[in-house]
Amino acid sequence: QVQLVESGGGSVQAGGSLRLSCLGSGSTNCMGWFRQAPGKEREGGATIASDGSTSYADSVKGRFTISKDTAENMLYRQMNSLKSADSGMYCCATRVGFVASHPSLGSTFYTTWGQGTQVTVSS
Repeated sequence: QVQLVESGGGSVQAGGSLRLSCLGSGSTNCMGWFRQAPGKEREGGATIASDGSTSYADSVKGRFTISKDTAENMLYRQMNSLKSADSGMYCCATRVGFVASHPSLGSTFYTTWGQGTQVTVSS
């Protein structure tokens, strides 16, 4: 059974940076990061496939970077130029068995989720 554990969240001022980490156990071919704010659906996706191809939601393109260390089974999300609108619970996710390029940016595509790490950006 795949398990995901996020870390690296915290409080930061607008314009600052944070790097989130997600440790996976088990098979994690394609992975994604999503933000969930209270009362809202998961959004702001960034995904990475087993071949390293990445996709980003328009709201984070150019500011956030998703990467992975396959040997360590780690997923990262580097977030720069943070805005107050970026605040929320950040969760990593995977869909077991999916090996194609550019996995979906839709959160419902993913079947396994971590508990999340909180990010608060103050203006």
